Amino acid sequence: MEARTAENRLHQTSFILYIAIDDLIPAHGKSVPGLDEFTAALDHRGIPTVWLTSRTRLQMDAPRRKLAHTHPFIAEDGSGVFLPEGYFHLRPQTTSPRPRDTPTVRLGRFTCLPVAEQQPAAAEALETLAAETAVSVVSLRSLPPRELAQNANLPPAEAELARQRDFDELFFFAGASQQAIDNFQAAGRDRGIQLRQRGILWSLSIGASVRRCVSELSKLYDRALRSHARTIGIATPSQEDALFAACDRAILLTGVSDNRPDIPPAQAAVQAHRVIELPLRAADAWEQVLANLSPRR
Repeated sequence: MEARTAENRLHQTSFILYIAIDDLIPAHGKSVPGLDEFTAALDHRGIPTVWLTSRTRLQMDAPRRKLAHTHPFIAEDGSGVFLPEGYFHLRPQTTSPRPRDTPTVRLGRFTCLPVAEQQPAAAEALETLAAETAVSVVSLRSLPPRELAQNANLPPAEAELARQRDFDELFFFAGASQQAIDNFQAAGRDRGIQLRQRGILWSLSIGASVRRCVSELSKLYDRALRSHARTIGIATPSQEDALFAACDRAILLTGVSDNRPDIPPAQAAVQAHRVIELPLRAADAWEQVLANLSPRR
């Protein structure tokens, strides 16, 4: 019912917002100030907000419930799009084959558009890659509860949810040299495997793509609205690369993290006309974001 209500509020929105939430809604602790009022204002305007996260479907239950989020979300770093039940009264169109030729799958309470291959594909690929490169790795799902919580840096209950992944595999290197890690990454690239570092942890997935998730979901919105809605990405530094490349416009929220990677001058020049930088710690930060959602901008 909530999903149907959310869709009915879309009206003829000009925008679909894609928000990278991992810095804005920490896995434990409070979300950034003003975010709840901002999301409520978007709902009032009928602007859908799609969350992008590295977390799992199960880990999204608590923050979605807390902030009354009833729109789709993209989980496990572009591994799949999760649609609340009844959100779209449409059958997704497939423009290219998905893993195992499955247009949609049912995962928990959600209809999922899988982009990456589902487990146990990533777990098996990790084991094979480690054997071929002779690099020792430890998967998070193999750890007992106490070690799992320590390595994931999460409370025990939250760590258990992080273990239960639909697509990617979390792991860490066990005493490997930097050269060994580089060789492991090179072998993964040769196999078309995505490897992402998250602090001491790494993620392995097969076929994950934020761009494809945004593209497929945006097509569904366009069909539901019977018009094209522009895509706007919102992210903090270190979370923006894949998302901004997939969106028409972007808003970079600065001041959360100092880990902003250097952008080549040519790439910066291309981004300058469509990326707006706003200070997140400003008292009126979210009001500025709302002001920049004018169709004329």
